[in-house]
Amino acid sequence: MSDSLSDLIACPKCDALHHLPKVEVGEKAQCVRCGTVLMAPKERAMTWIVMLSATALILMVAAVFFPFLELSTHGLGRKSSVFDAILAFSHGLMLPLSFAVGALIVFLPMTRFIAQIYVFAPMALGWAPARHAGEVFRLSERIRPWAMAEVFIIGVAVALIKVAGLAHVTLGPAFWAFVGLVIVTILKDSFMCRVTVWQTLNARSPS
Repeated sequence: MSDSLSDLIACPKCDALHHLPKVEVGEKAQCVRCGTVLMAPKERAMTWIVMLSATALILMVAAVFFPFLELSTHGLGRKSSVFDAILAFSHGLMLPLSFAVGALIVFLPMTRFIAQIYVFAPMALGWAPARHAGEVFRLSERIRPWAMAEVFIIGVAVALIKVAGLAHVTLGPAFWAFVGLVIVTILKDSFMCRVTVWQTLNARSPS
């Protein structure tokens, strides 16, 4: 193979190799075999990612500490937050579960938001990438499958359907903060073109 490997890109779905195309802002490059989008740079994408990541951080704090829901039945009621739910498993043999819930729902998503702000904020301002920006971005991509805030809110929605027949359920501000967090995360990821990110990091990194 005479071409440099740096000029090739593999489709994440079918592994077909392509020469890196030159894609302008607003255009898309798709896999010729399965149609998966390989590159889709967007206007001011880095600025939007930084803004949405900061918004997600604020929503995460509200989602963790504000009341999530209130259950009431037969004149008795109880409010609970996500932080209370994490602490509920913090005794005895359930302690590992407490750590797992806190990590997957809170710590890993917040780590990913902070990492993306660290990576994209300097470049959004036109500066050179921050120190070790490539390693930080790689870390944020590795923990992406384990950041399960979105999965949590889906699980809660399913559980509420079953609980609603047993008690009166009042959704608190943290529930809506989580819903907003899911929407913001989806929007943020829609601006992310990972191939373009790596190209920008390589082009702007000091040699």
